[in-house]
Amino acid sequence: MSAPTDSRASTAELALPALTAMVVGSMVGAGVFSLPRNFAQTTGGLGAVIAWVVAGAGMLMLAFVFQNLAIRKPDLDAGVYAYAKAGFGDYPGFLSAFGYWASACVGNVTYWVLIKSTLGAVLPALGEGDTVLAVAISSVGLWLFAFVILRGVREATGINTVVTIAKIVPLVTFVVVLVFALKADVFSANFFGGQGYDAGLGSQVLSTMLVTVFVFLGVEGASVYSRYAKRREDVGRATVIGFLSVLALFASVSILSYGVLPRGALAGQRQPSVAGVMESVVGPWGAVFISVGVVVSVLGAYLAWTLMAAEVLFVAARHSDMPRFLGRTNAKDVPAPALLLTSGLSQVVLLLTLFSDDAFTFTLKLCTSLSLVPYLLAAGYAVRVAPARTRELLVGVLATVYTLFLIVAAGVEYLLLSCIVYAPGTLLFVRARREQGARTFTRVEIALLVVVVLGAVAGVVGLATGRITI
Repeated sequence: MSAPTDSRASTAELALPALTAMVVGSMVGAGVFSLPRNFAQTTGGLGAVIAWVVAGAGMLMLAFVFQNLAIRKPDLDAGVYAYAKAGFGDYPGFLSAFGYWASACVGNVTYWVLIKSTLGAVLPALGEGDTVLAVAISSVGLWLFAFVILRGVREATGINTVVTIAKIVPLVTFVVVLVFALKADVFSANFFGGQGYDAGLGSQVLSTMLVTVFVFLGVEGASVYSRYAKRREDVGRATVIGFLSVLALFASVSILSYGVLPRGALAGQRQPSVAGVMESVVGPWGAVFISVGVVVSVLGAYLAWTLMAAEVLFVAARHSDMPRFLGRTNAKDVPAPALLLTSGLSQVVLLLTLFSDDAFTFTLKLCTSLSLVPYLLAAGYAVRVAPARTRELLVGVLATVYTLFLIVAAGVEYLLLSCIVYAPGTLLFVRARREQGARTFTRVEIALLVVVVLGAVAGVVGLATGRITI
């Protein structure tokens, strides 16, 4: 079932450049500025190269999945959610929509944490972005952004396009500077991890997987906004163009850093570590330059992700898989109730960072873990609809295998934490089904619900006993 024709017709206004900017703007956010430290803590130069090859190939398959599905199933709007429902049923589709939305809300909190951590280098009261003052300031910013978006998607996407261009400049400058500053002897010493580093290569690569997925979140950005596209074929093109551009940027930022500082020094950098690396090459002005880029980049990514999260709730409600109130829009055609609920969950998670030992790492990993189920269901659907013995089928299979590999790499701890989020969210599904007067669960869906609830119980027990920490 597609969105109402009049809604689509009134909002179909985004061309290829704007859609591509949504993809790039969604992916280039907090993660890229933390790459040097995150990679150096777990791997050397060789492991980084292999990790990007694996992650790049796997995420490219997912990008192709969204491209193929956008062409093959043009009637399905909102990408991730719609594909899961069409392929596996109402409750799995709901879990995909809810998980994708929750992932975006948690990911939004990483942006505020990084902004305040960046400013904390100058204002110690902000600490690592998780002090009471930092959370209070972030809360004000969170609701100011909600107000801007409520003024209209047209205005918000225009802001995002400008911000996307602005934030690329510091990163490209960083890459160019490092190309000329690269020291062959330093890079060589870091290639296998450096002195005293004896972790196996396989372990090094595996430990980077959640980081690489986090920075790639948003590859489906144009697909989620398919109902706003002027031309349907632009959705797939924007996805692939945006992905390849961002892959080149991410790999360059992380790998070139190994040629500037020893791995141990990189691993000890304060976040955002790109600022510290830049400062080591050009002096204090480099850290300031990058820090400004961090703030601009993160705010732009926050805008894009808030828009996409609200859009997923809105379309799910229009398709009767979320309560009806989430399908309402204001005079500017903005899904206001969905936007307010999105901002509300981000606010709750932001408050939870006050009790976390490492707020940025915790929210990064939980955000990534929540996104894996929606990606897996979309890839599985691509396998189901692809003709036999075709390139499409191969792409779908590879994307599915890669996503399963990521779930294993994430570990049981974050899978259980994800269940804690999924289980109570099911109440929204129950309410929606009752509004429709439809049967709530099928037998298969009841079994899935039992698994989710048991996982949530195990997660709560783990938190209570200290086996799982945040």
